Amino acid sequence: MNYLKITKYIYLGVGFIMVYDFVTRWNEDPKPWLSAIIAGLAFFTYFFRTKFAKKFEDRNRHNNSN
Repeated sequence: MNYLKITKYIYLGVGFIMVYDFVTRWNEDPKPWLSAIIAGLAFFTYFFRTKFAKKFEDRNRHNNSN
């Protein structure tokens, strides 16, 4: 399950890449809204996975202490 700790940082990296893509292509005629949406989803996924990883860790810690 160690790879699950790494994948959330991949989402964070993808989010920053998409924000960079969005900012650099802002002046083009069809606005790069897809890049903005993917960046938003990537950041949401990062925070979602971080929150639930902490929740599972707390639950495992609580169950092991009994």
